[in-house]
Amino acid sequence: MAPLLSRPLPPLSRSLSRLRLALPRSLIGRLVGLSLLLLFAVQLAGFAVVRATIDRNARIQIEGALDGDARAWQRVLGYNAERLQQAAALLAADYGFRSAVLSGDVDTMQSVLDNHGRRIGAAVSALLDDRMSLVSASVKGGASAYEVALGQAVPLLASGEKKDSRIVVVGGTPYQFVMVPMRAPLVIGWVVMGFPISQAQALELQQLRSAEVALLVTAADGSLSVPVSSLTGEVVERLRRAGPVGELHTEHGDLLARTVRMESLGGQVQAVILRSVNEVVAPYRRLQVMLGIVTLIGVLLFAAANGWMAHRLTVPLRSLIAATLRMADGDYAVPMGYTRRRDEIGNLARAFDRMRLDIAEQQVEIQRMALTDRLTGLPNREHFRALLVKAMAPGPGGDTSLAVLSLDLDRFKHVNGVLGYGMGDQLLQAVADRIGHQVRSGRDVLARLGGNAFALLLPGATAEEASAVAQRIARAFETPLALGDQTLDVSAGIGIACWPGPASDADTLLSHAEIAMYAAKQRLSGAMHYDTAMDSSSPESLSMLTDLRHAIDHGELRLYLQPKVALNGWKGCAAEALLRWQHPERGLVPPMQFIPFAEQTGFVRHLTLWVFAETARLLARPEVRATGLRVSVNLSTRDLLDPELHQKLGDLLSQHGVAAESFCLEITESAIMDDPQRAEAMLNRLSGLGFRLSIDDFGTGYSSLGYLRRLPVDELKIDKSFVLGMVAEGEGAATATVGGTGAGPGPGPGPGPGPGPGPGQGGGQGHGDVQIVRSTIDLAHNLGLTVVAEGVETEAVMQRLKDLGCDDAQGYFISRPLPLADFLAWLRRPREAAAAPCATPPIADAQTPLAAC
Repeated sequence: MAPLLSRPLPPLSRSLSRLRLALPRSLIGRLVGLSLLLLFAVQLAGFAVVRATIDRNARIQIEGALDGDARAWQRVLGYNAERLQQAAALLAADYGFRSAVLSGDVDTMQSVLDNHGRRIGAAVSALLDDRMSLVSASVKGGASAYEVALGQAVPLLASGEKKDSRIVVVGGTPYQFVMVPMRAPLVIGWVVMGFPISQAQALELQQLRSAEVALLVTAADGSLSVPVSSLTGEVVERLRRAGPVGELHTEHGDLLARTVRMESLGGQVQAVILRSVNEVVAPYRRLQVMLGIVTLIGVLLFAAANGWMAHRLTVPLRSLIAATLRMADGDYAVPMGYTRRRDEIGNLARAFDRMRLDIAEQQVEIQRMALTDRLTGLPNREHFRALLVKAMAPGPGGDTSLAVLSLDLDRFKHVNGVLGYGMGDQLLQAVADRIGHQVRSGRDVLARLGGNAFALLLPGATAEEASAVAQRIARAFETPLALGDQTLDVSAGIGIACWPGPASDADTLLSHAEIAMYAAKQRLSGAMHYDTAMDSSSPESLSMLTDLRHAIDHGELRLYLQPKVALNGWKGCAAEALLRWQHPERGLVPPMQFIPFAEQTGFVRHLTLWVFAETARLLARPEVRATGLRVSVNLSTRDLLDPELHQKLGDLLSQHGVAAESFCLEITESAIMDDPQRAEAMLNRLSGLGFRLSIDDFGTGYSSLGYLRRLPVDELKIDKSFVLGMVAEGEGAATATVGGTGAGPGPGPGPGPGPGPGPGQGGGQGHGDVQIVRSTIDLAHNLGLTVVAEGVETEAVMQRLKDLGCDDAQGYFISRPLPLADFLAWLRRPREAAAAPCATPPIADAQTPLAAC
């Protein structure tokens, strides 16, 4: 396999080439552009700040000026009022005028009012009696408008407080009136003088303060008018529509306004004084233009200087890029240039040169670390996958067939937890060494995939050769490993996947090997070949799940029963409930084709409940109830870990009216040890309901006797592998075929060679199995448990079990699994006939016993 990291990387080279071509333009452009952008940003920010500051200061200045303008307007009106006040006081104190008033000489009063009004320039002069009634009046120029104004103003003056000066709105025009009492010595009348507030006062304020003024008059009916203003017609119209405002926007600029409310009668009078913002900020605007010109010149000079500096930077950078391109192509021999410079460019060149040397030194180490496992020195998963892809590739470098073995150590976490991670590392190294001695040749590749998982690639191997290698590895693990002062027993689950086969690529083939490995660990089978039934994601398995659901819904499942007989006197009858699938197209489906799949997917729970319900329906029949039949039903690991199992079974008992004592629930050791605490809790609940509990396949698991003693079990069921090995002395050759059937009611056995002794092996192996069975029977009886032996194939084995004190027996010698009708017929046979050997020989495939789980 070519080194992964020493080969050039074309995408990187192309990227660096593009960078080399674009650098002289793009770097200068970026440097100059960024600098100019920053400079422009600073200048714009400065302009914005200056403009905002000028505008704010101008408005503050205008606000102060408007305060003075408001006071000046009040002084203008106050001056006119004071002049009228003095003239009216002088007239009221005139002796001749008072005499005329006292004598009621109207002509004299009229003449005096005319002369005095013309002298002071009053628009209206009048005399009111002490009851505020008009006695005589003089109107400037005899204008009728003034006469009307006087006629409307007198009632308003009479209704208000007697003040020296008052503004009265008459016909939308504001008038300023003064009232002075005439005393002789009591008040005998009032001298009234007034004039309209006109354009003259507005122009006077404009000349004094350079401010604009407009009078807004709100009549009694709510109408708004501007009778007096120093503004243009357009501004006056907008002001009339907007009313009193703080700011007025016009096409000539913004105007800040100050509204002065004037006390008045007959309507509301407000003086709006305005000043232009543009006139205040105009000098500063010219200053800003000059500052902008200076800034533009500075920016141009700054851009030229930055371009020159950026050009000087790109020359050494081009040299460094060329050296980097050589490094990307794997050439580390040429040193970097510009390493003698003492500035930042020199520091960068020296850093690149140091990197060049470091990469060259580390290339080999990186290659090794990328492809090998640090702990064992074996190829890692990535390296193993690459080798597998190469082996499966068509062409001269590929193989026509190969096999992959996936191996996972048992109880490795326990070693780490008890003995520590250091001992776990030593164990992995020892296991790698032991497996390495079992390979066929130098072409075989052993790899550590991670954790306690290993894989073995066997190029050119067939399924039989792969099985032979797996058996050699399993036998090698039979010898304990000595690690320091510790001796460890090691076992492993081994999965085998062959190619050509179901897998079409390396990842799928490796996945199939791992699936087979997990199946082997679950069934304690040592090594197993991959089968699509193991894989819940395969199309066949997905179809099988649908078919199983259809089988339950459409009555395709069948309940079979295999009888049990008592060896020490007849005390009743018992049987084990087994499951069959009568497929409408495929016929009787072998149990090994759907029971492992049901266990893996969890669908076995539905099958268990179906078997239990059918058994309860059988036990509820009167003719069966009278026999006292007890039926054993197998529970799987999935069933035992279901927190609602006891409730479901209790509901079925209540539904059919059957007692729990009519059932014996069989559980394997491995099912209990998957989760001991939860399993023990569920067994206690089931025992509390009255169920009889049995440990199935006893002797094949890893449970301790101390733990089993705590469980509420009533029965031990000796595994058929020990029973099949029991033969009388000298019967080894005669019973070899029987041992080879491998048939029995365990949890999912199938056809094929069983663990029975072969020809010439009966004496030694049979003696060992007899000792195991005898010890198990004695142990169970000492614990107060009954013993059932399964797999009884011959009369000699049945007699030997009876001699050893076994309580019950089950096997083909007694009867094969029977359909319900046949079992009821068998049940009605005389007891001697029922206990006689089975007349029908065992059927290899379709009739292989199968538990519900």
